[in-house]
Amino acid sequence: MTPTITAFERSPDRGKGQARDMRVRWALEEVGQPYDVRLVSFSEMKQPTHRALQPFGQIPTYEEGDLALFESGAIVFHVAQRAGLLPEDANARARAITWMFAALSTIEPPILERESTGYLERDKTWYAERLLMLEDRIRNRLGDLSRRLGKADWLDGAFSAGDLVMVGVLRRLNGSGLLEEYQNLSAYVARGEARPAFKRAFDAQLAVFTAASSG
Repeated sequence: MTPTITAFERSPDRGKGQARDMRVRWALEEVGQPYDVRLVSFSEMKQPTHRALQPFGQIPTYEEGDLALFESGAIVFHVAQRAGLLPEDANARARAITWMFAALSTIEPPILERESTGYLERDKTWYAERLLMLEDRIRNRLGDLSRRLGKADWLDGAFSAGDLVMVGVLRRLNGSGLLEEYQNLSAYVARGEARPAFKRAFDAQLAVFTAASSG
């Protein structure tokens, strides 16, 4: 059965591959699973029909038969269990899952806080000081991650769902200059972006924005 995911009808990231359906698209492409996409507007996301799938009125969602999921990390985990994105060895599998949680629970929160501060507090007198504080917090996390990654290509042996989610999170720093301070992390993200499955997912998401912009 072909699953259906939801995505922005007109993504606020302007086709940069930052919307969270990108993680799900990438995972599906990595495992070779065809999928359909249902585009939703911002107003549709807040309607009861969509909230029945995603109680917080966000994207993405995932539907396959009588299974309905929300939260990109949970969806990626579900897809990853099928084949190719989680190691067969039980201990390696547990470590890959741990890296998924680390990406979403440890690395992403200060990055998202920096983004929201830029949107909501840029005109405040304390903005510059707060930005410096948040960027120092991000650097602390990136420094820890950089030391752990070292010279390895991926976080724990072969590429896994842990890397997929981590690369997706780190890409949110594109344009900030922060990631470039850590050469091995910049190279790590570049390796993720060079994967054919990533490119297919990115092109698919970009095509939606391009079509919406030309319409």
